[in-house]
Amino acid sequence: MAMNVRQLLAKKQRGEKLVMITAYGYHSALLAEQADVDIVLVGDSLGNVMLGYETTTPVILEDMIYHTRPVARALKKALLVTDMPFGSYQISVEQAMTNAIRLIKEGGAAAVKLEGGMETVPIIAALTKFGIPVMAHIGLLPQTAAMWQGFRCQGRDAESARHLIETAQALEKAGAFSIVLECVAAEAAAKISAAIEIPTIGIGAGADCDGQVLVFHDLVGLNKGHMPRFAKQYGNSAAVMRQAIDDYSAEVKTGAYPDPTHSFFMEPDELKKLEGV
Repeated sequence: MAMNVRQLLAKKQRGEKLVMITAYGYHSALLAEQADVDIVLVGDSLGNVMLGYETTTPVILEDMIYHTRPVARALKKALLVTDMPFGSYQISVEQAMTNAIRLIKEGGAAAVKLEGGMETVPIIAALTKFGIPVMAHIGLLPQTAAMWQGFRCQGRDAESARHLIETAQALEKAGAFSIVLECVAAEAAAKISAAIEIPTIGIGAGADCDGQVLVFHDLVGLNKGHMPRFAKQYGNSAAVMRQAIDDYSAEVKTGAYPDPTHSFFMEPDELKKLEGV
């Protein structure tokens, strides 16, 4: 049975930390499932790590649906959340409803996540009213950060921290079941987590959030581009994979691969029938 919203809320009440990781395909989702994580996010960060974009802004709804489908097939226990990409919910509540339903029906998502503050309150209220679970996302907003003040930590002064707290409370009241806090000063994130009953998921927001999330490629060491300060690399998968490819290439060039153990052969009697051919 897959994780549900009620179980996540119960984990916060018991003081249990939540584990969230991104996945963009069947195999990465399967690894997350085997590691017994609580939440798998098909993030629009796939624009950076899968599609080669510099930001997440160009990602479209069809990209999210396409990548959610194989993740959904891999998961049995974790809650599957999919990002609503830039432009898929800003125009109207009706647009947001239509696209959220597509992510659930066509993609297989169990919940959606959208970035934004007070302006998303009516959208979240409308979606949750019709039974669509919504994870909110405040602090640094990657979909639009590059167009405004850049990728900077939020909530480092009392005024902006207070605004984040008030925003989180409004998002909770609107019906959000969880809130991602990205690049938020640790002290502000701690106060937000204490001020609301729904779980906070931190990414660059200190240790007092109710859970943490990292991008799959950063975590396993597949991302060789810019690494955010908050990202911790727990493995060096790129080096292992590169060595495997180097070894394969070398063996093909020398004729060492394929050897007899990796080849198929005819029965001797059948081979005799080809004599003279």
